[in-house]
Amino acid sequence: MAETLESVMRRIEARSDELVALTQDLVRIPTVNPPGDAYRECAQFLGSRLARRGFDVEYVRAEGSPGDSDRYPRTNIIARHAGATPGRCVHFNGHIDVVAPGNGWSFDPFAATLSNGRIYGRGTCDMKGGLAAAVIAAESLLESGLTLPGAIEISGTVDEESGGYGGVAYLAERGWFSPGRVDHVIIPEPLNVDRVCIGHRGVWWAELETQGRIAHGSMPFLGDSAVRHMGAVLERFEHELMPALAARRTVMPVVPDGARQSTLNVNSIHGGEAEGHGGLPSPCVVDSCRIVIDRRFLVEETLEGVKAEMTGLLDGLVKGRKGFRYRLKDLFEVLPTMADVEGPVVSATRAAVRAVLGREASIVCSPGTYDQKHIDRIGKLKECIAYGPGILELAHQPDEYVAVDDLVNSAKVLARAAHALLTRTP
Repeated sequence: MAETLESVMRRIEARSDELVALTQDLVRIPTVNPPGDAYRECAQFLGSRLARRGFDVEYVRAEGSPGDSDRYPRTNIIARHAGATPGRCVHFNGHIDVVAPGNGWSFDPFAATLSNGRIYGRGTCDMKGGLAAAVIAAESLLESGLTLPGAIEISGTVDEESGGYGGVAYLAERGWFSPGRVDHVIIPEPLNVDRVCIGHRGVWWAELETQGRIAHGSMPFLGDSAVRHMGAVLERFEHELMPALAARRTVMPVVPDGARQSTLNVNSIHGGEAEGHGGLPSPCVVDSCRIVIDRRFLVEETLEGVKAEMTGLLDGLVKGRKGFRYRLKDLFEVLPTMADVEGPVVSATRAAVRAVLGREASIVCSPGTYDQKHIDRIGKLKECIAYGPGILELAHQPDEYVAVDDLVNSAKVLARAAHALLTRTP
């Protein structure tokens, strides 16, 4: 008897143990970024599985991208399963890299321990659980025998945690994500199983250096301390810029609520000579102090305006503070992005959440960026969202986990959404 979409849902339920095992297998490959450990091993593990299930598999090394080397090759995997007739392409994209585990774990971060209905480990939530759910969803659809025109693609890409330049950006620049080849993209990032994420805020990272003049530490009046100048910058941040940013609110449905405003974070600070033997300081006035800033901005703001606000603050210090000099260097910038809430990929995924969970999906935007930025900006594909299992706030935390029930439900949602997108009439 021919299968129906409901029997595909039962098929996914019956494969819950396999879904757990696949998540565990992926987590046990410690693809820590930086430096980019085990990328090739993870890509080949995923590619071998999909090849056995009828996918055409290609491996693409992002040669020349940041961090790429023979020791740490930036190896991506793209798998494609074409239907019997032409049609649209639905692409599931997941990043295989994870951040370092850090301290404070109750479980071995790479053991992928199953306990009380949860899989614990680095990458379970962000986002190897989501990638596993997409694989099981696609396989279950294809094995059902349902008539599916077009193609399903699955990619495992690298370096999302460090900007995505060796992963989705590299592939998008070479046409892997482009209109005519791909129609709809779903990225199973951990935005919670009942949320559909349509985009993210913008980001500007920059390095700011204040400059001084070196002198003997016993006679600081003969020098000019760059640290004191940086202190003046930080004071302006605290009392002028940050309150102004906190007053700005966006129509973007950013979660959590605190991220519905513009924000500024000082990621790091560096100043002075390094301590010598025994930890004793160099007796010098500091002639250079640097900070790295992380400015997140809203769809209502422009990147030019964001930068102008910062230079205006600094130029005010040049005019008002004796000896103040600075250098500002761009490091990274991404514009805010949002998919059309009425578009096919959002509508199909919302309907799938309703069918699987019995409630309406929340429409959200992410506080931070993810690889949608490259699919939109470089690939020119607006039909891109994030939907997947996992709790957003657990990402990058100790004792990160993904719930087995959420894995299964998200796989059902992804299968339903893909079926709707592939079979919809124009």
